Amino acid sequence: MIDPTSYDNADFIPDGHSYFDRWAAAAEAFRSHHPASLQRLDTPYGPGEREKYDLFLPDGAAAPEGLFVFLHGGFWRMSGRKDWSHLAQGFLGNNWAVAIPSYPLAPEVHIAEITQAIARALPVIATELPGPVLVGGHSAGGHLSLRMVCPDIHLPEALRRRIRGVLPISPLADLNPLIMLPMNEFLRIDAAEAESESPILHPEPDCGVQLEVGGAERPSFVDQAIRLADAWLKSDLTITPGRHHFDILVPLADPQSDMVQRALRMARG
Repeated sequence: MIDPTSYDNADFIPDGHSYFDRWAAAAEAFRSHHPASLQRLDTPYGPGEREKYDLFLPDGAAAPEGLFVFLHGGFWRMSGRKDWSHLAQGFLGNNWAVAIPSYPLAPEVHIAEITQAIARALPVIATELPGPVLVGGHSAGGHLSLRMVCPDIHLPEALRRRIRGVLPISPLADLNPLIMLPMNEFLRIDAAEAESESPILHPEPDCGVQLEVGGAERPSFVDQAIRLADAWLKSDLTITPGRHHFDILVPLADPQSDMVQRALRMARG
């Protein structure tokens, strides 16, 4: 029997429920001070109301070196692009552009449909500028980033060649345990979807994979990351001591952080 709280986070982090408002405020503050000429907001990639993305360009004379696409978390049923804008700062400070899409949410859609929405979004976002692409995400977004490099996802071949790596942060790589959790009332994962949508059950990609997880996270998340690293033998896993499921994201806002620098080394080969 799985512990029904094994994937809960906010209740197990000091002042955990305050993070959601803090993230939204930090994101709004970032958008207010980043030059308007370097923001392309609410660009559609599909017909749905949530099928839009925000693009942030670095402040400098040189053309951006590459594009980082960040996929937000929220167990596929919460949040949106406007809550995470501030996390663009780490890549922007290294002359990379950053795109943050929203996507349809459960229970209106299944996880497989969210995966396909992101697969539709990437080719549209990639037309914004040339160069290498990194795809990353947190939690459910980490799952989606991993799915984008699985062989059953049909991306244009030119785009697939541009994807130099993925940066899954505290990802959900195996969906089978979620079937038994209370949240599955909203996610509606069945055995077939758990198998097809679990990156751990797909072959590892040719591009780099930089797995990140906090040492102070719920054991289920640490276990997911370790198991994926064991299954995808060429991937690199970093377990950061003391970081929990929420503050594991802090390094994305720091251009000099080890997490950002590791991802850039991966992109540069």
